[in-house]
Amino acid sequence: MLHPVPLRWNATRRGQAALCCFFALSVFVTTPCEAQAQTARTDRRKEAIVALQPFSLDQPAPVRVAYYAPRPFPRAEPVSEENEPEAIPQIETNSVRRARPIVAGSRAILRNGIAYAPSNAPVNVKSAIWAANTLRGKPYVWGGGHGSFNDYGYDCSGTVSFALHHANLLEAPLPSSDFLRYGECGRGRWITIYARRGHTFAVIAGLRLDTTPYPSRGVEGPRWRPQMRDTAAFTARHPAGL
Repeated sequence: MLHPVPLRWNATRRGQAALCCFFALSVFVTTPCEAQAQTARTDRRKEAIVALQPFSLDQPAPVRVAYYAPRPFPRAEPVSEENEPEAIPQIETNSVRRARPIVAGSRAILRNGIAYAPSNAPVNVKSAIWAANTLRGKPYVWGGGHGSFNDYGYDCSGTVSFALHHANLLEAPLPSSDFLRYGECGRGRWITIYARRGHTFAVIAGLRLDTTPYPSRGVEGPRWRPQMRDTAAFTARHPAGL
């Protein structure tokens, strides 16, 4: 036999059941919303990470430097006869075929280190003077001019040998001691060789060709010297006929 339930008790149970249903429904609704929010935050983080990537592995972006600017290569200006710079005259030293300065008379003169051959001198004497001009600027080198007439530098006998060779008066270089027996004894009219053991120089048409500046000061090397030196310790020789 069923007993009737009091109305107050039934109302309380119904309220509790309704509260439980509401709570369960709230949990069911909240969980998908939180999951959706979490997914949205995750997607935003991924989007932020992707947005910061400056390059792609498939096609790398070119590197650009803001301060780089290519400079054009300078172009050569055309040179015409009007604007061509005047060439500086130079004396060659590797060939005896060059300017042949001449002065009137029978004595050579010296201008800026260059000897001018006298017009009255024989051809071979003029050739010796012009050849010796090419040695100006060469250094003094012991033994220079003996292995070859064309050398980097010259010593005293190599210098005299060079001048005589280009005058067709000597076939091979000679040392100083051998010039003691060269040609004929005494001074010549156009060429005189002054020799002693250890040193040799020449006087050609009145100009002294020597490697030492004595008695004045100067640079050693094959040069025309403006002054004559003491010849007391030397033996004078000259080519035959000159």
